Amino acid sequence: QVQVAESGGGSVQAGDSLRLSCVASGLIFGRYTVGWFRQAPGKEREFVAGGSWRGGTYYADSVRGRFTISRDDAKNIMDLQMNSLKPEDTARYYCAAGAYVSASLNRPQEYDYWGQGTQVTVSS
Repeated sequence: QVQVAESGGGSVQAGDSLRLSCVASGLIFGRYTVGWFRQAPGKEREFVAGGSWRGGTYYADSVRGRFTISRDDAKNIMDLQMNSLKPEDTARYYCAAGAYVSASLNRPQEYDYWGQGTQVTVSS
């Protein structure tokens, strides 16, 4: 049984940092593309960042330069370091794993397994 779980969310002030963690079990982590998505109330789920099993990393324009992913296949973990947080980063953040994800990594329908999400709230 595959399980994906996120942790590390919280409430912070604008300009602060948070580190989210994603851990997966029940799959060969190194063979999966892992992505971070977020969804704010009333909005569609959007891609944030991802790490391909081939080794590439991708970021949404809105977070590039502020967010960094780090992947450790030996530990089945992919973290999302979020710096210089803004109120518009407020959302529920989800980790997802997919075996056959296209090169852009940004299509949620291509991911097979999802966590329950962790809430990030940034106040001004």
